[in-house]
Amino acid sequence: MKKNIALIAGGYSGEYVISIKTAVTIENNINKEKYNVYKIILDKNEWAYTDKDGKIYEVNRKDFSLSINSQTIKFDCVYIAVHGTPGEDGKLQGYLEMLDIPFTSCSAIVSGLTFNKIYCNAVVAQSKAAFVSKSLHVVKSRRIENDEILSKIKLPVFIKPAEGGSSLATTKVKTVDEIQPALDAVFAIETQAMIEEFVKGRELSIGVYRVKNQLYALPTTEIISTKEFFDYEAKYTPGITNEVTPAQIDNATTEKVNAAAKKIYDILNCKGICRIDFILEESTQNLYFLEINTIPGQSENSIVPQQIRCSGNTLAQFYEDLIEDAINSHK
Repeated sequence: MKKNIALIAGGYSGEYVISIKTAVTIENNINKEKYNVYKIILDKNEWAYTDKDGKIYEVNRKDFSLSINSQTIKFDCVYIAVHGTPGEDGKLQGYLEMLDIPFTSCSAIVSGLTFNKIYCNAVVAQSKAAFVSKSLHVVKSRRIENDEILSKIKLPVFIKPAEGGSSLATTKVKTVDEIQPALDAVFAIETQAMIEEFVKGRELSIGVYRVKNQLYALPTTEIISTKEFFDYEAKYTPGITNEVTPAQIDNATTEKVNAAAKKIYDILNCKGICRIDFILEESTQNLYFLEINTIPGQSENSIVPQQIRCSGNTLAQFYEDLIEDAINSHK
């Protein structure tokens, strides 16, 4: 008998559109011979599944089920493809945990921790899995003056939301006059900002996942942007960024990235596919942790699908492995 899979996309953040693209790739590559896939789109007004005829069915949020033609559809597993809130910050995971429904990503606690860059950096720094750049945590309700910032951290810096992804509201700041406008851009969309010292080097990204208790590191990608950094435009506008998979790095660096990524994945107690980003510092060749994405983008040309294909695997087999592992590890 086919298993029922809920593929959840959308969400409540500026990453809604990217999430929809991710879900298209996943839906197109899930084995329909084995699974009945119900793509459920979340927004603040409704959670709903739309069938092939355009008929809309709202989710019963009491038990996360659908009622279609007088039949109740319950799910064997949920594939979460929501970037940002509520799919990457632990809220959706906590809801599914309370309903005892298996899902493909990190737990609620792990998702909440990793979603906040400041808190996540503290754990990674303590683990010594990689270097972590010096940073400050700034809260909207507690104003901080430029003099205080510069007494603790040196320019240039990146100012970004402490929570969120896709480099939304992220600014590279080189002068004192740019600090407050960059903070204002963050505070226009959320209440916490991270000010992080700039590390000059090569940006490397690697996917890591666990199946049947075996931890896998995918081929590393080097991100080479024609812009100053890998911002929202660089991530999603064709031609601005060159993503080289596998990265043109020597064996020793490859092993360093793999080992650091696997250790971080384990230290944080991750689950499913995560993408971990690093900077290989130009002057020292030290590896600096940038961030971890527990619901990484998976549109057709995104980094993770590139890495899966480069590894010799297929997206269909990869998604099947993640779904089956989520179900089996839940038993």
